[in-house]
Amino acid sequence: MAQVRATAHTTVAAEPEAVFAAVADYAAVRPKLLTEHFSEYDVREGGKGAGTVAHWRLQATSKRSRDCLVTVTEPAALTLVETDANSSMVTTWTVSADGAGSRVEIVTVWNGAGGIGGFFEKTFAPAGLKRIYDGVLAKLPDAL
Repeated sequence: MAQVRATAHTTVAAEPEAVFAAVADYAAVRPKLLTEHFSEYDVREGGKGAGTVAHWRLQATSKRSRDCLVTVTEPAALTLVETDANSSMVTTWTVSADGAGSRVEIVTVWNGAGGIGGFFEKTFAPAGLKRIYDGVLAKLPDAL
């Protein structure tokens, strides 16, 4: 099994602390960021930052969906880590200063399949997930 990695980022004309507060708000802001690829979104514990437990279904393609149950931690300032209880998937959101605004980066890693299926997963899944995240990040300025 090879590790698969998908990355997306954007810049936002807002202070890093304000951007982080928005992306860490799983109860009020995060639902506004979700694209049509997400369904069954539900905050089960907490709702803001570390200690939040949230559930959603991610429809990556017409034939591939993933049931996600994530627990959120904040291992460093302006960093959220979502660890999925249902798979090896870990998603890290990092906010940093960028000029007069902020840079927001999403990085997801997971253990891919082996064999020929793993080859295709490692080749195509990162680009597909990046497109989904680009859609999420495009909604961020309106949610601030």
